[in-house]
Amino acid sequence: MIKSRIAAGAALLAVAGVAGAGSFSVTPTITNDYDFRGVTQTDEDPAFQLGGSYSFDSGFYLGAWGSNVDFTGSDSGLEVDYFGGYAGSTNSFGYDVGLNYYSYSGFTGASDNNTLELYAGISKEWLSGKLSFTDDAASTGDSALYLESNAVYPLPQNFSLIGHVGYGFGDAYADEVLDFGVGVGYSFSNLNLTAKFIDTDAPGSDGRFVASISTTFPWGE
Repeated sequence: MIKSRIAAGAALLAVAGVAGAGSFSVTPTITNDYDFRGVTQTDEDPAFQLGGSYSFDSGFYLGAWGSNVDFTGSDSGLEVDYFGGYAGSTNSFGYDVGLNYYSYSGFTGASDNNTLELYAGISKEWLSGKLSFTDDAASTGDSALYLESNAVYPLPQNFSLIGHVGYGFGDAYADEVLDFGVGVGYSFSNLNLTAKFIDTDAPGSDGRFVASISTTFPWGE
């Protein structure tokens, strides 16, 4: 989703007040490991994450999301992402297009990891797909694409099956990487819990379990 996050949240609230139509939400999350496309962003340590977004009735949305990060060989720091896009639906499926700016601070060379990424996705019921693209991954000047499919299949008693398959490729990748995850979700009152096993086909990769708990405000909407 910490100073940049606070500033982003204030900006979102200001927009919400001016817009007068739409909805604002905030989601805090605690996880034992910040996993991004199969790779830990916290050296397999816990993370606290906070996201806020404002969705306009027209379908446009904007938001910010922040998390602590700790890359191997560097000091711990902060990631703050800023995003905006448009989401809609037809009689057959939903769609979503937008951009995401990943920004980093708090450790040596942090800003070198900043990346602007474009994305487009489609969804139908419990299944979704998404393609993300950048022409300057982590300020390297190299392009990168990430294709993913995600499933959240509802089960009785507020449980769900969670599945993910992702494929990273492009000049920024020394080798193309496949990552996957499978797990379960559970909703209780206003809390959402997930537990999943994740791994990649990268040499030396070890699978691991990632669990998280989150809630979204305002409750009851």
